[in-house]
Amino acid sequence: MDSLFDAEGGAENRGERLAELSRQVAVCTKCDLSLNRTNTVFGTGDPSSPLMLIGEGPGENEDASGLPFVGRAGKLLDDILAAVDLDRDMVYITNVVKCRAANREGGRMKNRPPTAAEANACDPYLQGQLEAIKPEIILCLGGPASKSIINKNFRITKDRGEWHEVYGAKTMATFHPAYVLRQHGEDLQKTKRLVWRDIQEVYKEYQKAMEKRN
Repeated sequence: MDSLFDAEGGAENRGERLAELSRQVAVCTKCDLSLNRTNTVFGTGDPSSPLMLIGEGPGENEDASGLPFVGRAGKLLDDILAAVDLDRDMVYITNVVKCRAANREGGRMKNRPPTAAEANACDPYLQGQLEAIKPEIILCLGGPASKSIINKNFRITKDRGEWHEVYGAKTMATFHPAYVLRQHGEDLQKTKRLVWRDIQEVYKEYQKAMEKRN
């Protein structure tokens, strides 16, 4: 696809590029997700960070706040980052789609995975974020994001924790915090151990990237 931006330009206009993209997202009507949204959810964090986290899409809390990864899943993500001395201000967080995907069931909206068509409609915005930020490391959160970013045949239970080269960045996938919260007993402990292993590997690459900048 065509680039949303010229290749020239560095950190000094990164914020301007992202602000323009965010304005475009706020008025986007490329797919039907725009019909039921309260807020678009563009992204948050440090656009100069070497590490970019990409989830599937906003849920109810995110739609209400306009911020990615809030509520219980967001709190768990904060805890995961804090376990390796990171926080939201040190990374950039976004999603594949910028509007909540949900269906009305029993009188209320229930989250659902975005369709391929919805992800494709939103893809220019994600591509624009990637071009502006130029992350050195990408961590995909959950299977749908991994299929969009790494490989359409990606299987999160089988392929998580492995490094890939995507968009010029070292890219890994781990379980989505919401998936972790749905686990119980031994499954919960096992899943937490795997996510801990993954975030440690990601942090090693983050440290390398930061050392090269100093």
